[in-house]
Amino acid sequence: MGTLEGRLALVTGASRGIGEHCARSLAEQGARVALAARSEQDLLRVAEDLPNEPVVLTADLAQPGAGGELAVAALEALGGIDILVNNAGVSEIKGQDEMIMRLNYHAPLETTKALVRQMAERGHGSVIHMSSVAGATGVAELPTYGATKAALDSLTRSQAAQFGKHGVRVNAVAPGLIITEMWEEGRKTPGLAEGLAGHIALGRWGEPQEISSVVAFLASDAASYVTGQTIVVDGGFHGVTAWGDYF
Repeated sequence: MGTLEGRLALVTGASRGIGEHCARSLAEQGARVALAARSEQDLLRVAEDLPNEPVVLTADLAQPGAGGELAVAALEALGGIDILVNNAGVSEIKGQDEMIMRLNYHAPLETTKALVRQMAERGHGSVIHMSSVAGATGVAELPTYGATKAALDSLTRSQAAQFGKHGVRVNAVAPGLIITEMWEEGRKTPGLAEGLAGHIALGRWGEPQEISSVVAFLASDAASYVTGQTIVVDGGFHGVTAWGDYF
């Protein structure tokens, strides 16, 4: 029996990368998972081999109000939510500051606010925001992205204080350099992957499952006394405030 047997989870940005692996890790531990992203086709690909009758929900969380609408759809589909993983996000896109803020910060805020009342009524819940080391270190090429992740870290602490008395824990995971589709093009740049790996104590980029395993831990009762924390999972990343030298 898995550590999340009988739990109901919603994972946003679940069609690929870290979000897909979070959905897989939660399902493998026994949770029934609602997968949310823009592409139904990609979600169906993920869902087809997941256990525990996963549910597919399409949503564009960059749109105003979409977080609340997704929460309603998830509650209707599963009958409740015990675990929320706010993973959907986007990196830096020139001229798209407002969209980045909406997807990376406002959507997690909206979705959490829409679900936390029923978590409180159930007497328990675990919310996990997907942050980034960029929120703490500051990276020259990622000013808006980094700001949204710093905001998520602050939101994590505030929501933990706000909801703890209701049995709802709120934490964040801050990945470092992880091999995902988001980095697919950048890693093709000669010297980039190797150069940045030189700033990681373990000497390599991380794998998505090394993030999803921490998410599964935070969702479980093994983390029952952990709240208000941003867990950094970066292999000992240090010393980089600009990546331009590697491009």
